[in-house]
Amino acid sequence: MIGLTSHQRYFLYDQPCDMRKGFDGLSGLVVSQMQRSPVDGSVYLFVNRRRDRMKMLVWEVGGFMLYYKRLEQGRFELPETNNSTSVSLSWETLVLMLTGISLVQM
Repeated sequence: MIGLTSHQRYFLYDQPCDMRKGFDGLSGLVVSQMQRSPVDGSVYLFVNRRRDRMKMLVWEVGGFMLYYKRLEQGRFELPETNNSTSVSLSWETLVLMLTGISLVQM
């Protein structure tokens, strides 16, 4: 099935990520830096240093899916973190981030 839903768990990698990484590189970050399993059905989000690109890695039946969004203008607004490598996000927060609505105002 193609698509992300509110029934999944979302985790943001809290460091700038090299957007040249693909399935294997991002899976490696999930295991080594986030201490999680990339095949658990959760969605893992990675943002570049300029915060204008985002990749989302998710395991679905039969293999990995990789979603990639590049903003034409502006930057992704990220939630406040406590310097941990993995931040849990709600579905609502992800939707706000992807649509460009300010998290601070909400």
